[in-house]
Amino acid sequence: MNSEELKKLQAPLKEKYREQPEAAYITLKANGKIGEGISCKVETGKAMIEAGLHSATGGTGMLACSGDLLLEALVACAGVTLQAVATAIGIEIKNGIVKAEGDLDFRGTLGVSKEVPVGFVSIRLFFNLDTIANEEQLASLAKLTERYCVVYQTLAKGVPVNTTFGKL
Repeated sequence: MNSEELKKLQAPLKEKYREQPEAAYITLKANGKIGEGISCKVETGKAMIEAGLHSATGGTGMLACSGDLLLEALVACAGVTLQAVATAIGIEIKNGIVKAEGDLDFRGTLGVSKEVPVGFVSIRLFFNLDTIANEEQLASLAKLTERYCVVYQTLAKGVPVNTTFGKL
């Protein structure tokens, strides 16, 4: 897809959202079912993923770790956003690798120390690109990718999360 094709594809959506802002507000959903042992089966729309405890918390390592899934969501979103931005501004990317790493201290998750936070304390996102783009173009690509990546912005800014417990 080139820049013109992308603009043609997105133009009617942008116009609709300008005229009807409420049409741009969409609720994405994820569903899971409590699995056997300590696991949760998550529907992805393409396949079922079974998540379980990380090996650092007693898991076998055979099930997906939710922390890994979070990083994978970041990589997926950042990679797609990067490609869309590059296409829109006319930067050719021949090939590339997107990688995310996150640090956490499992003492918080296991309740070993109340002083240690539960969750990631830092996340690093790496892009290694095969492109002839110059430094100025790469800086613009980085800025716009960060700006428009939904998962990146959600993690960087944080959002309120409300929970509800009920019975089946």
